[in-house]
Amino acid sequence: MATAALLLAGCDSAGGSSHDGRQQLTVAALPLTDSAALYLARDRGLFAKEGLEVRIRPVQQSIQALPALLKGQVNVIASANYVTYFQAYEKGTLDLRVLAEGVRIAPHMMDVLVSRDSALKSPADLAGKKVAVAVLNNIQSLTLNAILDADGAGRPVYRQILFPQMGPALDQGQVDAVHAVEPFDTAIQGASGARVLLDGGAGPARGLPASGYVTTGDFVAKHPKAAAGFRRAIEAASKIAARDPAAVRAELPKYTKVTAEQAKSLHLPAYPATADAAQLRRLIALMREQGLLKKNVDPAPLLVP
Repeated sequence: MATAALLLAGCDSAGGSSHDGRQQLTVAALPLTDSAALYLARDRGLFAKEGLEVRIRPVQQSIQALPALLKGQVNVIASANYVTYFQAYEKGTLDLRVLAEGVRIAPHMMDVLVSRDSALKSPADLAGKKVAVAVLNNIQSLTLNAILDADGAGRPVYRQILFPQMGPALDQGQVDAVHAVEPFDTAIQGASGARVLLDGGAGPARGLPASGYVTTGDFVAKHPKAAAGFRRAIEAASKIAARDPAAVRAELPKYTKVTAEQAKSLHLPAYPATADAAQLRRLIALMREQGLLKKNVDPAPLLVP
């Protein structure tokens, strides 16, 4: 939780008004392609247009920001892994609201990588092998299990390793494979010559909602204008990202460790303009099938209009 502690340092509360009357919001975000619309909205004045001043605080896992969200120390979590937050909602830990959709899974936006000289040659070889994921029992294992199940292949054993540490863990033989998301996916391949064993965006994972911009019911009730303005700004930025991938690639070096040259070759996710309850139900059905949810969750009432 060291990163979470850094997130909270000097941030006893979020919200309030700036000197020019704009509503201040604090948003926790991961350095992933998922967060591109957030930075586009900030840098293109879309938040300012809605009367918002958005402060972005980086985290390495969206779950690290959950305590801060519950305490009101951040108002929104960007690139929030839906699996984590639907689980928290089911348990009654979080009165979840989805302000806007983040990304949906596209080809090679995440890959299962193995070392160049690995004996693993096909997805079937992953059965019983150690595979690194950023968070256990979450979107990466959920989708990889679904892909392997569809192919009749056995499942691996998952190990939790943060994205920045996945490359070294693979190089040192701590795991047999890593399930990396962009921009770490391309970076690991470039740094160590790791090769793609399996497209994490294939088969039943294709088009699945992966992350969103989440907040609490209390925040929406107290700040309905700010919540609606934030949603409109993100949706406008997502439209830019969807029609102009070059805009995303230009944004990535500003908040990730990829260079402008590296950004040109990244595989981008899909940026939907609006959240879709029907697509979220696909994710929820898969979660229930794999035991990550005990009850059915209807996402429609959780979407902020």
